[in-house]
Amino acid sequence: MLSRLVKEPRIDVVFPDGSLQSVGKGSTPTFRMRIADRPTELQLALDPELALGEAVMEGRVVVERGSLYDLLDVLVAGVARNRPTAWRALATLRTSVRRFQQHNTLGWARRNVAHHYDLKSEFFRLFLDEDMQYSCAYFPTPQTSLAEAQIAKKRHIMAKLAIRPGHEVLDIGSGWGGLGLTIARETGANVTGVTLSQEQLAVAKERAAAAGLPVDFRLQDYRDVPERFDRIVSVGMFEHVGVGYYRTFFRKVAELLKEDGVALIHTIGRCSPPGATNPFIAKYIFPGGYIPAMSEVTAAIEHEGLIISDVEVLRLHYAETLKAWRERFLARRTEAVAMYDERFARMWEFYLAASEASFRHDDLVVFQFQLTKRLDTLPMTRGYMEQPQ
Repeated sequence: MLSRLVKEPRIDVVFPDGSLQSVGKGSTPTFRMRIADRPTELQLALDPELALGEAVMEGRVVVERGSLYDLLDVLVAGVARNRPTAWRALATLRTSVRRFQQHNTLGWARRNVAHHYDLKSEFFRLFLDEDMQYSCAYFPTPQTSLAEAQIAKKRHIMAKLAIRPGHEVLDIGSGWGGLGLTIARETGANVTGVTLSQEQLAVAKERAAAAGLPVDFRLQDYRDVPERFDRIVSVGMFEHVGVGYYRTFFRKVAELLKEDGVALIHTIGRCSPPGATNPFIAKYIFPGGYIPAMSEVTAAIEHEGLIISDVEVLRLHYAETLKAWRERFLARRTEAVAMYDERFARMWEFYLAASEASFRHDDLVVFQFQLTKRLDTLPMTRGYMEQPQ
């Protein structure tokens, strides 16, 4: 399998019986990985997308030469060029059952959110920027820092929303409150933020109280919000809606949005046809999550009577975001181990590294959908979106 994926550089694989085999070109190996036991070897052959992450997390696959990220970068690039037939068959099977895995009723949605977002906020502070933006940043130049790119992302979104003082703004999936507080501070709008994470809500409320801004953060499912709003924004939340609930989501957005309102939905997406969630991510990182194809999102929007007034595809911005997170995480890895344990730290290192490689080489991008109810809500050209860099 590896010999089909990797033509260069050379990778040495040490098997459980001590034998060594090489794939790829080179007189000396760039990477060497060790497989600890025969069951792991079999699992890697049968379901590598799940088994490799599990084996790294549990210490049953060890990268002895080179870094985990650099090895994954080579492997993901190889898969993107020539995905094995067996992998495609497994993906087809997972796609056929994905609606059952993403049964995001109100109760399940709360449990799925808690699995990831109710980790200690101190853990996320290890690698996020000071504002705790846990979504794709926007890099105007290669030299832009993570903090600057997150500020640019927020301003890019606010420009698309054309927010005015006094507007009522809803932030669906408000996280630790950074976007909502920035909107209130920089535009003079009143912001309501809803989240299902107890941990995030506590931090957001504390920040709002300290800032003295007109922001109300709530522990509330978007389906339970009763008011109407001039503007609606959702960043990094749509991936958790569940493929069977897309029309429910956009029906609620249409219900909450005033007739002259604007919504902006920022979500990870795939630039390939509909598929299935990576099994490692689904099991250990984001249960109930799914990265949609554009065709799946636009179909749901069209059925619920909203107008797609603008679409932007951010390419490679998330790869750069994840690179920054990964480097910051590794610099403070011992603190992550102290908070949780070594297995947890290996799991997160694999998640960040594999995700970065996927955004560089596979089919992952970020979509920004601007939505209105009327054709004349916004100016006819994009000049109003332009922001000084």
